[in-house]
Amino acid sequence: MTTQPDTSTGNGTGTSGAGDPSPGTDARFTTSPAPSWGPPAPTLPSEPVRPAAAPGAGEPARPFLHRAWRGRPEDPRWARPAFLALLLATTVLYLYGLSASGYANSFYSAAVQAGSQSWKAFFFGSLDSANAITVDKPPASLWPMALSVRIFGLSSWAILVPEVLMGVATVGVLYAALRRRFGPAAGLIAGAVLALTPVAALMFRFNNPDAMLALLMTVTVYCVIRGLEDGRTKWLVWAGVAVGFAFLAKTLQAFLILPPLAVLYAVCAPVSLRKRFAQIGLSAGAMVVAGGWWVAIVELWPASSRPYIGGSQNNSFLELTFGYNGLGRINGDETGSVGGGGGGGGTGQWGETGWNRMFNSEIGSQISWLLPAALILLVAGLVLTRKANRTDLTRGSFLAWGGALLMTALVFSYMAGIFHQYYTVALAPYIAAVVGMGATVLWEERGKVWASLTLAGAATASAAWGYVLLDRTSDYLPWLKWLVLVGGLTGALGLIFVTRLGRRLALAAAALSFAAAIAGPTAYTLSTVNTGHSGSIVTAGPSGASTMGGPGGGGGGMRGGFPGGGQNQQNGDGAQNGQQGGGTGGPPTGGTGGFPGQNQQGNGNTQGNGGTRGGNQQGGMPGGGPGEGGMGGGGGAGGLLNGANVGSAAKALLSKNAGDYTWAAAAIGSQNSASYQLATGKPVMAIGGFNGTDPSPTLAQFKKYVTDGKIHYFISGGGMGGGGGASSSASSRISSWVTANFKKVTVGSATFYDLTQPTSSS
Repeated sequence: MTTQPDTSTGNGTGTSGAGDPSPGTDARFTTSPAPSWGPPAPTLPSEPVRPAAAPGAGEPARPFLHRAWRGRPEDPRWARPAFLALLLATTVLYLYGLSASGYANSFYSAAVQAGSQSWKAFFFGSLDSANAITVDKPPASLWPMALSVRIFGLSSWAILVPEVLMGVATVGVLYAALRRRFGPAAGLIAGAVLALTPVAALMFRFNNPDAMLALLMTVTVYCVIRGLEDGRTKWLVWAGVAVGFAFLAKTLQAFLILPPLAVLYAVCAPVSLRKRFAQIGLSAGAMVVAGGWWVAIVELWPASSRPYIGGSQNNSFLELTFGYNGLGRINGDETGSVGGGGGGGGTGQWGETGWNRMFNSEIGSQISWLLPAALILLVAGLVLTRKANRTDLTRGSFLAWGGALLMTALVFSYMAGIFHQYYTVALAPYIAAVVGMGATVLWEERGKVWASLTLAGAATASAAWGYVLLDRTSDYLPWLKWLVLVGGLTGALGLIFVTRLGRRLALAAAALSFAAAIAGPTAYTLSTVNTGHSGSIVTAGPSGASTMGGPGGGGGGMRGGFPGGGQNQQNGDGAQNGQQGGGTGGPPTGGTGGFPGQNQQGNGNTQGNGGTRGGNQQGGMPGGGPGEGGMGGGGGAGGLLNGANVGSAAKALLSKNAGDYTWAAAAIGSQNSASYQLATGKPVMAIGGFNGTDPSPTLAQFKKYVTDGKIHYFISGGGMGGGGGASSSASSRISSWVTANFKKVTVGSATFYDLTQPTSSS
């Protein structure tokens, strides 16, 4: 292993800051033995690596396919084929059974469909092509999916394949980042760990904004590390651009890693102190431009001619950013939300908070499989480089990835507002990078007793923690936890005595330790890709892998769900879990209802009844997903977390003469409206946004829309409890006005009100 010398001159560099050690490399690192498990990793100078001889200087240019297969001349011959195999395997894994998830989260799928029909809806991220209200996030994550639907038409694959490609790209960027300094083996280890993380396999096959966020955060760290190599300004600028676009995917979550990265560059970059701060300033400017242009247009656009900003209470994106999607997520004070959570290590409406949140029964199986090993290896990497120069790139890499990991995990652990298990996909690239770097550098230093013991300790921690996580779902592959424990401990024993073993036995011990470490997450990943996922709250792994409830669930059982009802996030046993939260059980082939009966991952048929509002649940997907499933069978009303099953009669009713109206219908809550919009292809107004609690439209505005003949039907139910929240909310007043003044039309179990047919009393 080699480390970056502290250069004081060169391309893009200036003089070192006062007090810096003289240029040079710690001899303890440069004399470390090269890895014995493959050809030596190349020594990386301060300048980017380039081929030794340009084509035409004594040798012919190689064909493109040969260059693509062989890779860089300084890499071992096996590196590029192995990398391509990793990308291919990841692609096949993430594409497997992709259409089983149907429209996945219909909230975002409806916005994608709207964006494929209207460029104005595309720009704003509107939920419908008539631009009544937007999603409660910026629209960048919707744009690739909307373009795909414009090209290929509306389908599950057209929506979800861009997410798969983002996952594959994240694996590729992670490999590239580690290969430069730590060699291809480190990149392959990190890429495999990332691809086989259960929550990554979930979210890179789903249409939430987290896939784009994870990709852009990985790109950000990569660019910062490239800047640490030689101090060139362009890499800091690109890092700022990546963060800016990440902001347009998921607002302030993109900024979580900025503090550790900014401090790292300010201290460790190989240029003068003055230039470091100038570069950070330019990066900040690039970030503001990359993310602020859209914000500026939205804020300056006349509110009367653009959609209402969903999730806000004052029709302001800035309010949404710093309130509901900002500080509210930290302190739990989220106006318009379904409720906050408890802090200070307590149990709140969004689960238990505290230092161990990433390891508990709500979150652990999603992300924490290799988190103990990553923390051990991070400390080891920093100890190993403790005497290195200020600009040492090996230490800088550990600080970059490790700082991003610790900062994000800390915020996730203590945030009291809305928190879902799938948010933890943001940690997956950081954990994978630290594992790849740490395993590689300690293997190179394995001749030292402390290094071999640390490797063995990391392997032991992975095996023991894997056993604990697998034991939480004791009915799922019950034999696997013993293989993980025994295999991991055996491999760890071999790593302790690695210097006394021959080459083959040493490699076998390392391979056994790694196999045991990833066996558990691999099994959960395979379970994840073998199951369809739909709704707003989804989890990875087999049934029972996560037990987090929603508001009112108090972090209780997996089916504790929302107030008054159970929530089956995964394929469960209806007979066993039917009574959770007030739902009544169905046959053992599927989950049960609750508020309102929901099977977020089930593909089987269940007949559970919703605890708060009756509605037959039949697995499957709303609006054209597999089966005739969704929420509230027979065209019944949808709920807060999932949409409605739109029957053929309901579809025909809404589609008839829909072209004569701006909106074919209006419904309380986005999930409810999304189901009908996806089924009919016609715009459906989401009254009150996602929760039904946004003050849009007001009763006066809605009355004017009806008077002007812009809305044909009102769909009963939806939102929080079917009434849109508190009795004083705009959606509740609209619902009361409609039901008192217009003719009711019943189709199956669904109830509509024809807004062109007032009752005689009105």
